[in-house]
Amino acid sequence: MGMNPADMFKAAGLFRRFQNNHPKVVQFIQLQQGRGVPEGTVIEMTIQRPGEEMQVTNMRVLADDIEILNEIRQMKQ
Repeated sequence: MGMNPADMFKAAGLFRRFQNNHPKVVQFIQLQQGRGVPEGTVIEMTIQRPGEEMQVTNMRVLADDIEILNEIRQMKQ
């Protein structure tokens, strides 16, 4: 079950646009993905909206998370 070609082109264009807007974020994600994210890795996310207090959360990567992401990757092929 793959994407249709029109959706793939649209997704690629949207990704390029995001990459142009946020090159450091994309580079960071690609570097970390290349190194792998093993079970037990902690991923922390912070959001700072204008005029509001910072919100922070984190997650510890589970074996099930890795399995879910691997299945999603296979679906995209």
